[in-house]
Amino acid sequence: MSQSSDIYEITEKDARFPHLLKEIQNPPQRFFMRGTFPKSPLYISIVGTRKATYEGKELAKQIARQLAEKNIIVVSGLALGIDAAAHEGSLIGNGKTIAVLANGLDTIYPRQHESLAQKILESGGGIISEYPQGTPALPHQFLERNRIVSGISYATIVIEAPLRSGSIVTARTAAEQGRDVFVFPGPITNQNYKGSHQLIRNGARLVSSFDDIIEDISELINEYHIEKNNSLIDLNDTILESLSEEEKIIMQVLKKTGTPLSVDNITESTTLESNVVRQHLTFLLLDGHIKEQGGFFSASSS
Repeated sequence: MSQSSDIYEITEKDARFPHLLKEIQNPPQRFFMRGTFPKSPLYISIVGTRKATYEGKELAKQIARQLAEKNIIVVSGLALGIDAAAHEGSLIGNGKTIAVLANGLDTIYPRQHESLAQKILESGGGIISEYPQGTPALPHQFLERNRIVSGISYATIVIEAPLRSGSIVTARTAAEQGRDVFVFPGPITNQNYKGSHQLIRNGARLVSSFDDIIEDISELINEYHIEKNNSLIDLNDTILESLSEEEKIIMQVLKKTGTPLSVDNITESTTLESNVVRQHLTFLLLDGHIKEQGGFFSASSS
């Protein structure tokens, strides 16, 4: 993992820049990446303490595996404890996962997770950081990177968060970004849950099972047609491989509606900005995936 030839830069003007990340208060103007952003419209982060209990790590692994089986991308920070368990669970579920680091991508921190990082890349996931090569993992950068963990995610799941911890910062940042925060409670005498319980008191959603999470995000799953068989309905595999995340969202809206839609209609039916919709409609038209008549767009019959 010490080679740097596979590191590339993504700027905010790049179509690969996650649209959710553009919506946060202080988005990075660019970041560096290894691997790719998995082709799924729904990303959810899992965070928690580095000093997690065995039960907490097993829960994180189980939840991540179940998310992966529904083609939901798991995001975390590759740290010890809950983060690593979340990445591992996603891989066990044959899913893809994104790790957000607080240092340059020419090194993996912590070192003992180099093998896990390699598995993330080999599975089709990605590792990202806003810090250039050679940047060490400094304490304040872990707090800064937390806004990216929550920023690219539709929701954040908290498992075992002490009162003073990075996972609490991530959860609060997610709430400030207007994203859902789900928290698993635990024994009142366990310090690992003091912060978790405070989050619940402050309005985070208490969950006690995977089904609770799925119930709360069911509208998102229905909107983006997430399937257990890791495919999106009505789009064949050849088309899927050629589309960006934004283009898949647009195609799903056009397929689901079945009637020609204007740019405004499409914008209202997605979480995309109108300029992003216009840009990707142009790409889809050029590739022959959609057709346009009188300012209204529909999916091609082919």
